[in-house]
Amino acid sequence: MPKGESSLRRPPKQERSRERVDEILCVAKRLIGEKGIDAVKMREIAALSGGPISSVYQYFPNKSAIIATLYSQWSSEVYDLLKSALANINGLEPLFAAAAAILDVYHQRILTDPAVLDLMNAVQADKALKNVDIIRTRQQAHLFCDTARPWIEDDRFEAFSRVTFLMFQLANGTVRLALAVEGTEAQAIISDFKIIIHTQLMEFAKAD
Repeated sequence: MPKGESSLRRPPKQERSRERVDEILCVAKRLIGEKGIDAVKMREIAALSGGPISSVYQYFPNKSAIIATLYSQWSSEVYDLLKSALANINGLEPLFAAAAAILDVYHQRILTDPAVLDLMNAVQADKALKNVDIIRTRQQAHLFCDTARPWIEDDRFEAFSRVTFLMFQLANGTVRLALAVEGTEAQAIISDFKIIIHTQLMEFAKAD
């Protein structure tokens, strides 16, 4: 795990301790979705998760540690989603279809869970977590590139890898923009980015 990604003071070993940590994280995420990260207080998290504030500090030294742990859970969820979508791909067109589906799921996941967007904004404001986010994005891009490699020109694979990393970074911005506008414009933004993805895949494809 990249340095700085999880800030648990004491990783839980017993089932009861794991359940306590899960309760704390669940409440923290709900409050973030309802109020925004800045408005959430450690004492409030403790009260609503059913325990004294000391039981929160037992595992998390501060709110930043909770944010880091929630981010770790989120980034693992995204990686698992990507890994599942890329399984058994047998050509560039199925690869594009998988990429388009991933973008849709990613968009809908954040759309239906307001805490995720606030969490992502907090990560970008924290230098250590921002660096971890770049590492995680690079891992996702590597997984995509490894899947695509059989259909990419060998002498252009390095360039393809750079462009893929850039596309993964741009996907976050695209989803943020889609969430900031409404209705048909949001869908058009997502659709336009899918066209960009397809164009880039075809640009690096091996000749038949």
